[in-house]
Amino acid sequence: MADKIQSAYESSKNIYDDVLTQGNFFSRMYIKFFWSGTDDNEIARKVLAYIPDDFSGELLDVPVGTAVFTEKKWSALKNADITCLDYSKDMIEQAEKRLNSCKNIRFMQGDVGKLPMTDQSFDTVVSMNGFHAFPDKQKAFSEIWRVLKNGGDFIACFYIRGKSKRTDWLVRNILAKKGWFTPPFQTEEELREILQKMYHEVDFYIDGSMVYFHCVK
Repeated sequence: MADKIQSAYESSKNIYDDVLTQGNFFSRMYIKFFWSGTDDNEIARKVLAYIPDDFSGELLDVPVGTAVFTEKKWSALKNADITCLDYSKDMIEQAEKRLNSCKNIRFMQGDVGKLPMTDQSFDTVVSMNGFHAFPDKQKAFSEIWRVLKNGGDFIACFYIRGKSKRTDWLVRNILAKKGWFTPPFQTEEELREILQKMYHEVDFYIDGSMVYFHCVK
């Protein structure tokens, strides 16, 4: 399963950024038809707004992807210690090219289900567009909680099931079969229950078939 996921993201490296950022006509039509016009650029802006501009703690970005949304924000956090982790070597290479001038950022290949960090290592964990691809979501939730400090922030966005029949069909019949997404996928109710059991504060929003949230441990 892991090899399938890595292969899928490597094969899409030339279109990945354009699709997420709606960089051309075809990607805009894809988003409008299959994702009800949900704007990933706007969701990314809201997710990153949870992180103060003067943040100076330890931050984990998993998966970093190509850093297409985070490049500007991470580059500006000069006093933060940022770790960018991804399972895909190709994604890491592209992120490194974007952020290679930042001496306070390190890059690692790794599995979110088995993070190579000690307990309570990070003040903030950010996961953008990752959980719908993670093969073992339960381990991912547990590992993120483990490495997050008490009082720390878990901030994320990803696909949830049950909001759009058209989007669910796309995910089930194309994206999951190609390896870009990996079932099972939570509904809004299932995800709320998971987060409320793990965190004492949950700020939770839905945009089409995407969820974004901010939790405090």
